[in-house]
Amino acid sequence: MASTSLTPRHALIVGLFALLPLAWYGLESSVNAGVISAINVLIILGLLFIAFTPVEGHGDHGTAS
Repeated sequence: MASTSLTPRHALIVGLFALLPLAWYGLESSVNAGVISAINVLIILGLLFIAFTPVEGHGDHGTAS
C-alpha cells in the first residue's frame, strides 16, 4: 500500500484497534486505569486526525511571484 493512499480516516480506524488491549487491561487489572488509558488513546487519535486532515487552499507549494 502506498503512503499516499492512506487517509486520516484509515489511520483512525487502525488506531481504534489500540482500544482492544486497553479493554483487556481494564477488565483484568484496574477498571479506572483502563478507562483513563482509553481516554488518552482517544485524545491522541483525535489530535492526530486533526493534525493530518488536509487544509483547504494549501495544496500548491509553489512560490508566489
